[in-house]
Amino acid sequence: MYRYLTIFSLLLFIGCTDTKKQPITNSAQWNQPYQAISKLGDTLYSTTPSEKSLERYSIKKKAFDENPDLENTIWHGRFTAYTGDYREAIDIYTNALEKFPNESRLLRHRGHRYISVREFDKAIADLEQAAQLIKGKENKVEEDGMPNAQGIPVSTMHGNIYYHLGLAHYLAGNDREAINAYEKCLATSPSPDNVVSAVHWLYTINCLMGNTEKANTYLQQIDPSMSVIENEAYLKACLLYKGLLQAEELLEKSEDSPSNSALAYGVANYLLCQGDTDAAHTIFKDIVSGTDWASFGYIAAEVDLATKF
Repeated sequence: MYRYLTIFSLLLFIGCTDTKKQPITNSAQWNQPYQAISKLGDTLYSTTPSEKSLERYSIKKKAFDENPDLENTIWHGRFTAYTGDYREAIDIYTNALEKFPNESRLLRHRGHRYISVREFDKAIADLEQAAQLIKGKENKVEEDGMPNAQGIPVSTMHGNIYYHLGLAHYLAGNDREAINAYEKCLATSPSPDNVVSAVHWLYTINCLMGNTEKANTYLQQIDPSMSVIENEAYLKACLLYKGLLQAEELLEKSEDSPSNSALAYGVANYLLCQGDTDAAHTIFKDIVSGTDWASFGYIAAEVDLATKF
């Protein structure tokens, strides 16, 4: 029914101890050869970035070196993170905040990368401050660093702040604060991609808290005909919650990717809410046996294994 990995595979891959490890630059605040320590106690290394990723990074780095304005600084930090050097990206945003204080976009991106390196309290502090700074300000579309197949950005600046704030609170065990942030995220845009991603987390958190009736109310906004561009995994998860898809048909995966981790995490929590603890536990272990340790599904599964089992 489920495609489980063997214990040997779990031990081989857990912690993302890839033989190709990307050496990180000398971060002002971090001088270790790894990026972070997982909640399971494993050292987390970034794999060697692709040539294409390095080429794109070089372009952004050159633009920043020639003109270190706010926009070039943000893109420099984002593409530094895409190479796997999350610590250096955090330093870039930290230095930029001295030059551009109270800039919500810098706080939003640094908060995101604090999540990547498992420093959830710092992420919450940044994202809470960003949320305060955007009050009363226009919400704009946020350009994608890694464009989807249609080249159409699907998220907004305000939506991303509340989305990452909700995630940081959830990972820190602050469920009610997470729900509050995701409800604000849901209100930022009627875009199907925004709706399915926010509803996924709102359903999951409420369900795990035992608020099944409340969890189901969010699913009224979900329909199989929704035209999502990027968040197909979240749409499938929401259709599972509505009873329109079955768990077993969603668990086969073709590759190790953030989307597959997100979907598997949704399925695991759905089964957990149904009382199938053993199946959920196995899926969580399957997720953290992969290599995409910076993906949100992986981080959440890691936290659950460390705290719930």
